[in-house]
Amino acid sequence: MKFFLIPQIGLIAISALFFSVTLIYSKPVEKKRSDYLPPPVAVKYLSAGLNYQIADSLWLRALQDFDYCENKMNDNECRGKSWLFQTLNLATEIDPMFEPLMYRAAGLALTVIISDYAGASIIFDKAVKHYPNNWNVTYVAAYHALYEEKDKLKAAHLYEQAAKTGAPNWVYSLAGRLAKDGGEDEYSQKILEGMIATNQDEKIIKRLRDKIAEIEASRKSLKK
Repeated sequence: MKFFLIPQIGLIAISALFFSVTLIYSKPVEKKRSDYLPPPVAVKYLSAGLNYQIADSLWLRALQDFDYCENKMNDNECRGKSWLFQTLNLATEIDPMFEPLMYRAAGLALTVIISDYAGASIIFDKAVKHYPNNWNVTYVAAYHALYEEKDKLKAAHLYEQAAKTGAPNWVYSLAGRLAKDGGEDEYSQKILEGMIATNQDEKIIKRLRDKIAEIEASRKSLKK
């Protein structure tokens, strides 16, 4: 009897050990966002006629981490050439005629959400080059030029271009003010509200609303 009992106990122990090991190692290992690598630039030379499909897949990948900054310079600013920029920029290199809505959202994500201002400038310049008559594109590019590049003359030209191609009439006045004396304070909230009205991404909308709140708080502090 004992002769048969010992092997049985051994088998039970081995089974229990095997079960414990499977419990530990069967759990999927969560991938850290810091482990993500930018897509290789060589992809654009290997598209084999599938430019649209590859650009779209890069766009869909970027959408999953629109707020990801792997290398922060400080609490509010991401170091240039971020992972998000490299992914979006490669998409626009493979398919230069990226959809206007996608160009606009890409630039806004870089400038408003993660504050990769250098990357946003590159994306916006491409967007304006390819879609000069799309006022939604030139309007947000002008915002970036005004507030982040601190280039009021460039912003004035872009706002004028936006006004000529369908932007609200007050944008003409803003372009004139910027070209004349650089005054934009009275228009700052209108600019942001206009951008909110033409956006669908909740992360971008939330950040734009935060900026409006910051402007209002700043005005109240000046009145005191």
